[in-house]
Amino acid sequence: MIAALYAPFGVLHIVGSHGFLPIMPPVIPFPLQVVIFTGLCEIAGAAGLLIPQTRRLAGIMLALYALCVWPANIYHAFSGVPAPPLPSTWWYHGPRLLLQPLFIWAPLWASGVVNWPFRTAR
Repeated sequence: MIAALYAPFGVLHIVGSHGFLPIMPPVIPFPLQVVIFTGLCEIAGAAGLLIPQTRRLAGIMLALYALCVWPANIYHAFSGVPAPPLPSTWWYHGPRLLLQPLFIWAPLWASGVVNWPFRTAR
């Protein structure tokens, strides 16, 4: 399930890379290349989740990815730069920022790195 979410977003980062440039913090060097690289990371992570031998590493790397892109989401929320088709309201930004820990946890859970909060009783 998580792979089915990451793969299309990875493709979107590649084919629509220019649309993501406004939300890149100005301190990020080579923003276009970084956006394309993040798309490749999402696609590779999605594929890695589907392969039992790479599932654990893919989950860890996707969690790190979600952590690393959080600053772009924060910048987008507070800078006020428009990035259509993404909304520019706090109805979008508030939940997006609050849910980022879930986006970090989900690949860890999907890959079996963590089982919290669904531990089985001993």
